[in-house]
Amino acid sequence: MNRRKFLTYIGCGCCNLIMTSCGTTPITDRKQLKLIPEARLNAQAAQIYEKVKKKEKLIKGTSELHLIKNIGKKMQNSISEYFYQTNQNDPTTYFDWEYILIDNKKIKNAWCMPGGKIAVYTGMLDVTKNENGLAAVMGHEIAHAVAKHSVERASRNVVINVATQITDVLSGGKLSTVNRTTGMNTVGLLTQIGIFNPFNRKQESEADYLGLVFSSLSGYDIRETTLLWERMKEANKGKKVPEFMSTHPSPDNRIAKINDWIYEVMIKYPPNT
Repeated sequence: MNRRKFLTYIGCGCCNLIMTSCGTTPITDRKQLKLIPEARLNAQAAQIYEKVKKKEKLIKGTSELHLIKNIGKKMQNSISEYFYQTNQNDPTTYFDWEYILIDNKKIKNAWCMPGGKIAVYTGMLDVTKNENGLAAVMGHEIAHAVAKHSVERASRNVVINVATQITDVLSGGKLSTVNRTTGMNTVGLLTQIGIFNPFNRKQESEADYLGLVFSSLSGYDIRETTLLWERMKEANKGKKVPEFMSTHPSPDNRIAKINDWIYEVMIKYPPNT
C-alpha cells in the first residue's frame, strides 16, 4: 500500500472514531473528546488513591477533616439535585466519594481524582482560612472530576500519540532522527506548549467557573473565591512561570475572570440545599 492510500485509510478511521466519541461538558456545554471509558479511569484512580492513603500521613478525627467531609457532602447533594431538577444526566452517578486530609504543611494543594476521590493538604488550610475559602478550593477540584477532564486529557493523548506515529511513518522516520539528534522529544515539547498547556488552561478556567457554580448551589459565599486566589497569589509569590509555559492561567487573569463571573453565578445558580 502506498503512503497516500495509507494516509487516507488512517485519516478516515480516525475521523470516524473521533466523531463517535464526542460529548459535552456539563453546564458549560463545551465540546469534548472522550475515547477512554470513564469506568477505566475511575478504577485506576481508586487504586492510586489507596496507595496515597498508605504512603501519606493522614489526619483523622479532627474538626478540619469533619469540615472537609461536610463541604463535600453538601456539594455531592447539591450537584445531584441540580441535574435532577434540570432533568439532565447526573455526571456523578458512578462516583464513589471519599475525602482525606494529608498532614503536609509544605504543600498548598488539593485534588480530586476521577470518580470523586478527594485529598486536601494541611498547607492548603493556611490559604483557605475559612469555610467559604475551603469550599472554593474543593468546588474547583470537584469540577475537574464532574467535567471529566481526565477522560478528555487521556483521549487527547491517544490521538496525539497515534498522529505522531503516523507522521514518523510518512516521513520515513525523520521525526525519530530529529529526536535522536537533538536528544529531545521535539513533538512532545511543541504539543506541550502549543496544545496541552493551552488546553489545560481552558480546563482550569472551566473548573474555576464550575467551582463557583457548585459552591453557590451548596450555599457558600462565592465572593470569598477572589480573596482566596489573592491569598494563593501571595503564597506563591516569586514562583510564577510564564503563562504560555504553564497549565494554569496567570493569577491576575484567573482573578479577573472570577470577578466577572461571580454575580452572574450567584443569580443563575442560587443555593438548592
